[in-house]
Parts: sequence; structure tokens; C-alpha cells
Amino acid sequence: MKTTLTALVLGLCGTLALAADAVPPHPYVKLETSEGNIVLELDGRQAPLTVGHFLKLVDSGFYDGLIFHRVIPGFMAQGGGYTPGLKLKEDDTKVPNESGNGLSNARGTIAMARTSDPHSANSQFFINVVDNTRLDPNKGMMGGTWGYTVFGMVIEGMDVVDRIVSVETGPQGSFQKDVPVIPIIIKKASRYTFE
Repeated sequence: MKTTLTALVLGLCGTLALAADAVPPHPYVKLETSEGNIVLELDGRQAPLTVGHFLKLVDSGFYDGLIFHRVIPGFMAQGGGYTPGLKLKEDDTKVPNESGNGLSNARGTIAMARTSDPHSANSQFFINVVDNTRLDPNKGMMGGTWGYTVFGMVIEGMDVVDRIVSVETGPQGSFQKDVPVIPIIIKKASRYTFE
């Protein structure tokens, strides 16, 4: 058992080291949405696995045509997993949780959405519109809990995000609430360089 655990830890460390080498330290991504453009600066040093996965999806065109399907004023805007008809679109990869990386769910940060399984992040992300420190990992006396992995921040277009969370929402499909009545589409997600 001890040998297996050691091998697992060494394997994970090796994966993290490879990911850290392969991922740029601060890549930029532009989200062209139906409400305007949002430019993100990602943190490849603090969240190499998450940033590497996100860039893979961006480079493949995965996010093009998807929507922000859940928007809540005073909380966040979530997207990256549904088509305008609310058909689920997922990638096959699950990303290990990197929420203990020192980055907090502060206003303007982008984080990975997930289920109750801390290592279930896939393609969906959310942008915090307020400081949501309750989504950070809890390092309490009983071993703590996993948080939501922050992997970058909005450096241009926070006014666009604020507009997105202020649109009219309601129930649609299997969602009971918080779905924009008029779909907010991610027309294109692409790597970005400042000129």
C-alpha cells in the first residue's frame, strides 16, 4: 500500500512538473460574446493543470458558440458547457482540483465549475462578480474542504461581465432559474496578444 501511494504521489508530481513546463506562465484569452469582449489573464504558474486544459479547449474551438447558461447578480456568471438550446457539451477530461494554489475567488477572477466531486471540473467556468471567498478551500481543523480552482482574472471587459449578470433570467429546460432569457453567446474564444 505504501509503495502504491508513493508511486501515485510521484506520478502526480511528475504530471504537475510537466504541466508547469508546458503551460505559459501568463497567457491571455479573449472571449468574444454577444454582450462584448472579455480579456482574461490566466495564471499558468499557480494553476498549470487547469490553465493547460482550458487552453486546449480554447485552441480546439470548444467554447465557440456556447453560452453563459447561469447568471446570478451579486455572485457570478457561469458558462462553457451548454449550447443555446441548453444541450450539454462536455470534454472527456476531468481536471484535478488546484484550489489550494493561493488564488482566491475575488471579484473579477475566473474559476472552474464542478460538481460535489472536487476533481470533476471539465469545461464549465465562472467569473466572480463579487468576492466569493466562501468558494475558497477551507483549511479547518478537521482536514478542510476543497474549494473552486481560480486560474485567472478579467483584465478587460469586467463591465461586460457586469452586464451579463444583470440580464433578465428565468427557468428554461431543466434549469429552474438563472438562465438568461436572451442567450448570451460566446461567439469565439481565442488566445490573445497585446499589440
